[in-house]
Amino acid sequence: MTDLKIAFFDIDGTLIDMEKKQITAKMVETLHRLQKNGVRICIATGRAPAELPEIDGVDFDAFLTYNGSYCYDREGRTIFANPISPEDVDTLLSNAAALGRPVMLATRDRLLANGRDRDLVDYAAIAKVEVQVAPDFEQVRRQETIFQLMLGSREAEHARLMQGVKNAKIAGWWDRAVDVIPGNGGKGIGIEKMLEFYGYTPEQAIAFGDGNNDIEMLQAVGTGVAMANGSDRLKAVATTVCGFCAEDGIYHYCVENGLI
Repeated sequence: MTDLKIAFFDIDGTLIDMEKKQITAKMVETLHRLQKNGVRICIATGRAPAELPEIDGVDFDAFLTYNGSYCYDREGRTIFANPISPEDVDTLLSNAAALGRPVMLATRDRLLANGRDRDLVDYAAIAKVEVQVAPDFEQVRRQETIFQLMLGSREAEHARLMQGVKNAKIAGWWDRAVDVIPGNGGKGIGIEKMLEFYGYTPEQAIAFGDGNNDIEMLQAVGTGVAMANGSDRLKAVATTVCGFCAEDGIYHYCVENGLI
């Protein structure tokens, strides 16, 4: 890729190994060298803005959070905001309650829950987040913009969870929990908006991911790279597959392809 202008990175299982829960020195070097070569580097994650990792002096150019529902640049300028409708939030909360599942809501600045269960607690812990049961949950759900819902949910529960929902969908990458995002959203849409903002074509972009919620992201760029530890569904749509996250797969891919 001789005209690479921008690179998008998922976090968990891509930048950061799920078991070690920290970024390697080689991955930090990769990010620095890409920027030195004039490539913008961007986070693309299901995480909240407040839960993004600080990485050894790496100053990312832009951030695609909540699976593309809220995107902004390093100066804090909003590039794209795509909330879930209040009607669908109400339906989802009602369906989750019928399933006995507590829910965590994501506003631009907060994550707040109406309860805890083991799946939700363990899911949040992946991003080192504590599930906070908020006394103002009802007030927030009715008065603030909601970008994403997170809850414990197994595949057998998905149909019941989404029953009656008009414009929202599941963006799942873990078998015990889901993110629910706008039906017209996703990482792919977020990347399209970012490319438009910076004036780049898909062919000038590369993306790295490992989960099913990265499928649309890899399809939105000229080169979509799945991690060796990624899902089979993601690998099936990827341009290519690099090495394992734990073995600095992105670093070796970038060296072998002359990106750094």
